[in-house]
Amino acid sequence: MQYMTTFATSGPRPSPVRRAIGVWLLVCCAAVFTMVVLGGVTRLTRSGLSMVEWQPLSILPPLNTAQWQETFAKYQQFPEYHLRNAGMTLAEFKGIFWLEYIHRLWGRTIGLIFFVPFAWFVVRRAIDRPLGLRLAGIFLLGGMQGLMGWLMVKSGLVDRPEVSQYRLTAHLALAVLVYGAMLWVGLDLLAPRQPRSGAAAVDGLRRGALALVGLVFLTMMSGGFVAGLKAGLGYNTFPLMNGEFIPDGVMAMTPVLVNFFENPATVQFDHRMLAETTGILIIAMWLWRRRAAPAGRVRLALDAFGIMAVVQLGLGIATLLLVVPVGLAATHQAGALVLLTLGIWLIHETMAYAQQRQDT
Repeated sequence: MQYMTTFATSGPRPSPVRRAIGVWLLVCCAAVFTMVVLGGVTRLTRSGLSMVEWQPLSILPPLNTAQWQETFAKYQQFPEYHLRNAGMTLAEFKGIFWLEYIHRLWGRTIGLIFFVPFAWFVVRRAIDRPLGLRLAGIFLLGGMQGLMGWLMVKSGLVDRPEVSQYRLTAHLALAVLVYGAMLWVGLDLLAPRQPRSGAAAVDGLRRGALALVGLVFLTMMSGGFVAGLKAGLGYNTFPLMNGEFIPDGVMAMTPVLVNFFENPATVQFDHRMLAETTGILIIAMWLWRRRAAPAGRVRLALDAFGIMAVVQLGLGIATLLLVVPVGLAATHQAGALVLLTLGIWLIHETMAYAQQRQDT
């Protein structure tokens, strides 16, 4: 109780303006979170190649029959139609078009959600230079993420109607980095902290959480390669891969390094190992550090991180055993981002706690 009272009442309080900026950034985080999940659903439903042009300033869909016919005719010129959807009707085309359209429109909406308040805060001189540079960097990173999205789509508009797993993973990585950066800055504005040592109860916890968040990110990136290669559609058994710990063909490609990025068996094996290792280590840290963790938000963040690791492991196993159903696979992807969020929150809370203990 003493720790809880100290943590709740001590430490600097943000000004109303900085609190408003922090809340705005968390709203942006929610928008990016939605975007990542929507992108996953678009990929899982094979809707991502339905829009064959990149028109970043265009927001209107086809509005009449003639425009729909023209859009469909453009789609029919590309390999996906001939190799996967030959004979598709206009009504069926609309079914995949709308999901990709919403995905792209939401990306542009996020740009407005970020840029318009940012410009307003700048005009009102509510943002100092260091914060302004960080926010400008996030905006630039978001623009790069949008460009990478088109480069990803473009890779599937050639001979083979499959996007590059390298570009898909880069697209995901940039989205996660934008999300993580906004979350961290938002938390900094709402709960100011300074990274100092001196609180033994949280020093080890902070170091462990930093390493585990890195592992969560790495596992998410390996999931990008699983998605790009559709590696989850094979070896749908657990804990072994069709009766083997290491399946045949894991190192079938040459040079050997290529297997880790282009061999579906190897990519799924790597993702399994990373996911299991990350989940087990998070749960172990949770059980080991929980008693020593101070009561209040630090312990709450640790509990949430540990519980979500259990949930995410369950979602991953279920997704694999049920052969990647769309709803469950999208939930698994969302779960990964929730787990990353909780890890970042835990790191921030330990740093805030360490600072507040020194100030009291």
